[in-house]
Amino acid sequence: MAENPRTVLRPVDLARPHGLSTQAIRNYEDQGILPAAARTPSGYRAYGPQHARALAAFLALVPGCGHARAGAVLRTLHRGDADGAFALLDEAHEELAGDRATLRRVRSALAGLAAPDGAGAGPELFVGDVARLIGVVPATLRAWEREGIVAPRRDRATGYRVFSQSDLRDARMAQQLRRGGFGLGHIATLTRRVREAGGVEPLRETLDAWQGALTARGRALVAGAAALDAFLRAA
Repeated sequence: MAENPRTVLRPVDLARPHGLSTQAIRNYEDQGILPAAARTPSGYRAYGPQHARALAAFLALVPGCGHARAGAVLRTLHRGDADGAFALLDEAHEELAGDRATLRRVRSALAGLAAPDGAGAGPELFVGDVARLIGVVPATLRAWEREGIVAPRRDRATGYRVFSQSDLRDARMAQQLRRGGFGLGHIATLTRRVREAGGVEPLRETLDAWQGALTARGRALVAGAAALDAFLRAA
């Protein structure tokens, strides 16, 4: 059956299929996410099928693009700027690609790291020893300590920094992440999590969850694009 473009829909008719409130529908119209509604002689909002499709497209875009960008896509389309809307979608895909690259670098940094040895399982090292092992200068390790990336203990008698095998693991990971382009703040967060988790294995579970979230985001972008295409085809 052909759709009647003159079908009149109330705010509740748009809201109910998505579990939204009628106030949310009015807010989306006020924000420009939905086209402006017609008004009945008594002043009530009168929506049509195009509003329902715009709402469906927006809600489908949100999981992959976020609320703000999904809203910007719809507002840009309502202004007649399809290329501008597509550019916003391109940004979402670029961000996802960047996050995937980040995850790959983190996995690469962890790949060669063994689980930390217990206390006394390996020799303790001084800052110069660790610097030579990982190919940095001692000043770099001291800077990393200030950032919280490594946390060597201090020898009570001499005041020298003493690195355990776990500290050496953190320093190796930091060096690999630096080569991968990570900033010190991100590296500090990651190494703290490794220390808190007791090694890299629990962190790999976190990375698997991160991978799942990226996959879900990619699927959501595909679903959002399909709903947006349906809106554009009908328009």
